[in-house]
Formats: sequence, structure tokens, C-alpha cells
Amino acid sequence: MKTSELINQEEKRQLEEICLIASENHTSPGVRQALGSVLVNKYAEGYPGKRYYAGNKVVDLIEQRAIDLAKKIFGADHANVQPLSGAPANLAVYSAILEPGDTVLGMDLSHGGHLTHGHPVTLPAKLYKFIRYKTTSEGKIDYDQIATLAKKHKPKLILVGYSSYSRDIDYQRVQEIANQVGAITMADISHIAGLVAAKLLNNPVPLFDIITSTTHKTLRGPRGGIIMCKQKWAEQIDKAVFPGLQGGPHQNQIAALTVALEEAQSDNFKTYAEQILENSTALAIALEARDFKLAFNGTENHLMLIDLRNKNVGGLEVQLALEQAGIIANMNVIPDDPAKPTNPSGLRLGTPAITTRGMGEDEVRQIADWLEQIVSNINNVELIADVKKQTKDLALSFPPPLQ
Repeated sequence: MKTSELINQEEKRQLEEICLIASENHTSPGVRQALGSVLVNKYAEGYPGKRYYAGNKVVDLIEQRAIDLAKKIFGADHANVQPLSGAPANLAVYSAILEPGDTVLGMDLSHGGHLTHGHPVTLPAKLYKFIRYKTTSEGKIDYDQIATLAKKHKPKLILVGYSSYSRDIDYQRVQEIANQVGAITMADISHIAGLVAAKLLNNPVPLFDIITSTTHKTLRGPRGGIIMCKQKWAEQIDKAVFPGLQGGPHQNQIAALTVALEEAQSDNFKTYAEQILENSTALAIALEARDFKLAFNGTENHLMLIDLRNKNVGGLEVQLALEQAGIIANMNVIPDDPAKPTNPSGLRLGTPAITTRGMGEDEVRQIADWLEQIVSNINNVELIADVKKQTKDLALSFPPPLQ
């Protein structure tokens, strides 16, 4: 089978299935056109106006436009658009401002943090000493614990950001804590960059020293990374990205990001971002009405985390059953999860992809019905097959922007 045929199969899958993975989205044709353009041919080590190769007049203009747009949209002093994704962006920041053995205060993975924020299996955890804070029983970040740990451990860096935490962040409170101990502040807004760009969630850029993000997810760009920072950190950050960690940047990726940032300034993008939150709220309400327990007691952003323990099923079982029914979601650990990561107690859901397709609250409530049916009848093959027919019909009624 040819690769082109496999790509067509994937396009068909995306068309016919409903994606509730919080970190996935559907890019515009313009973003994909830039990603597949002749810019993929160009090598451009260095930065605009300071390249090691010739022939970069056009790519310099494109990359500088991406930088300028990022600075404008988020209110940043400086932006680096060359990181290949979120993990390299975070590693670049660590290498720019930390020495091996330095202490970092970050969010516990099971309480919503990310692998790159200090999980023991990662490279950063082998280089630096990570101390982890958690959430309260009410489902909010434990800012008092952050303050206590900061005073005790005197971290060089305090890091906020998440992959499954469903609330907004009080950046002002974190910055005040950091000021008391002389720590640098860093926010990873990978999941919420689009919502921050639309001014619907708190923006850490005016307060924090350094901000990292992926460029896909809610921002709806290509797979990639970005670092924004105060001017005082600009030179260190740029040197850490190139030549510190990377060689030639992917100029087709940067062009696609430029298109996405242009789109993020539009009224349509603001409407899309607002609908993400409306759909997320509606889904959370519908799930709670169907006796689903939500970790963190609800949602204030694009995602929610279901605690499945009262349903007596594991996250892996539900993920597999949902996929058979044409609904794509992912298993996820819950705070202090007693289960193994290979079959955790949670299921993470997000609304960006279905919102891009044009679905609203009515469709979200229908999806909640299907979730309840499947979780309550996890081994009912006939029911799952019937739901699959219905999800396919709904998906085809709201096609993603594939053409």
C-alpha cells in the first residue's frame, strides 16, 4: 500500500470520527498549505538577518512576521519561534537559565502537570532537582503549598502549566511567591495558548519571566513550539535554542505558524475560542448530570478529567470502547491515582476539535449521552456498534476543514 493511500485513510478516519482529545485540533487549509510548501526545502541556521547560509531573504521575512505576530498577540517583549515542539522548548529554557542540580518547583503530573515539568522518567529530572506541588481537595492549585515549598527549597525556577488541570491559574499569586524567594517564573501555556490569545483566560506574559507553548492544540497551528520572554532573557533563550539544542529550523513549520497567528487575530477565531469554553462547560454539566465525577470539580478551560472510579471501569477500557464507537479520547491519571498508568482511573476530554468542526452545546449533550451509554455497557458489542453509526452520522454532518 502506498503512503498516499494511508494518508487518505487517515483523512477518512478524521472525517468520520469525533475527536475529544484535548491536545488535538483541526488546522486550516492555509496552515497545511504552508506546512507542505517549498519552504520545506530551505535550510536556515541562525536567526533573521543572521543566517549561516545564503538564500534566506524570504524566510527571514516569514520568520520575522511570526515573531512580530506572537509578540503582538500575547504582549511579549521577545519571541523565539524555532523550537520544534513543546518539550524542546521547555528543555531550551531549562538549559538557558539553570545549572545542573538547580531546584525547580513544578506541578505534580497526576495533579495535572506535564511530563516535561519534572517527571522522573524525563531528561530534565536527571539534570535538575524537581519539587512538585499539588492541588487542593477543592480542585484548585494549592498556592499555599507552593509558597511553603518555595520558602523551604528556594527554587531557582517556579513553573506553572498543565496537561490535564481544568482550571485557570492565578499568575499574580505565583509571581508574588516567586518574588519572595527570588525565583524565576515560567508558564507553559501549551494547552491554552489559543484561549489566552483570545483573551478568555489569564495571560501570564505581562507578569512572568518566560512563557513556553506548543503551537497546535487550541492555537490551531502546526506541530511546533514557541518561547516568549522578558527582554532580559532574550539572548540566553535564543542561544539555548540555536546553537544550543537545534540546528536549522523548520521554515515550513514557521510559515504555517505565521498563518495560524494571522488567523488568531480574526473575529472568527475569537468566536471559536468562546465556543470552546461554552462547549466545555456544557459537556461538564451534562456529564455531572449523568453521575460522572469530574476531577478538579469542573472546568474553566477547554478540558475536563473524569474520575471513573465510581463507574468501576478503568480509563483504558473506556478509551478502547469509545474508539470502537467512533469517539476518540484518552485515558489519564487522576490526582494521586491508585491505579497503574497503563490503565489509570481517569479519562481526559477536550472540546477544541469538535468546536473547530462547528459543533455546539446540543451536539455536546448528545456526546455525553453516548459516553454514558458506553461506560454503562462497556462490553455490549451491539450497543457500541449502534453508537458508532450515530457518531459517524454526526461527524459527517460537521466535517473538519480538510479541503
